[in-house]
Amino acid sequence: MQSGPILNISCYLFVSLADTAALRDRLESHALALNLKGTVLIAEEGINLFLAGPADAVNAWVDGLRADPRFAPLTPKESWSAMQPFQRLKVKVKPEIIRMNRPAIRPDQAPRAPALAPATLLRWLDQGHDDDGREVVLLDTRNGFEVDQGAFDGAVDWRLDKFSDFPDALAAHRDELAGKTVVSYCTGGIRCEKAAMVLAEQGLHAWQLDGGILKYFEDTGGKHYHGNCFVFDDRRGVNADLTPT
Repeated sequence: MQSGPILNISCYLFVSLADTAALRDRLESHALALNLKGTVLIAEEGINLFLAGPADAVNAWVDGLRADPRFAPLTPKESWSAMQPFQRLKVKVKPEIIRMNRPAIRPDQAPRAPALAPATLLRWLDQGHDDDGREVVLLDTRNGFEVDQGAFDGAVDWRLDKFSDFPDALAAHRDELAGKTVVSYCTGGIRCEKAAMVLAEQGLHAWQLDGGILKYFEDTGGKHYHGNCFVFDDRRGVNADLTPT
């Protein structure tokens, strides 16, 4: 349900890009013309963006992006706010759109790790196990301060300081997850695109929550989740109906 005049979108796409500098200039120019604010990160592995503004302006920018066939699959997650949650526009070229410091982990160059629909996770949590009767473990891949604002009930939290700490934390705790169905999750799904690949490399039975917490809120209403979901803008957090907290 719409609440406020400002449309907030977030989305990412792992896709190989060879023209990052030119793409940056084009996307920045269009966003400035539409008076949008937020952050757009571009790397050889894809794009990750958070933008906000009047709905017609946001939608015009997304339509322009999707006109490039490489970005046609983009499906932004939407929420609304009374105020612009970003102070300025930043469009940057980075080595990674989500930093893990593991160059071999390239979701744009490998099959996607198995993704679990929010409705399926809800059903598993309601019944207390997956469809094969295996124990389900929810693994939070976010930073500790994000987890402190809200998380799934009983989720594993390794108190990460930054996402690049995840592989080493997994190596230290891998045996605790063996024999279980591990569902990794994060805010919007991007961290788990890489985390789930590392989990699979370690021989674990792992899934990633498709669309992350925000999509779970949208599709299920947030059952089995306590607190809010931290977001990296001036809203600081959203609750299960995706309104700012």
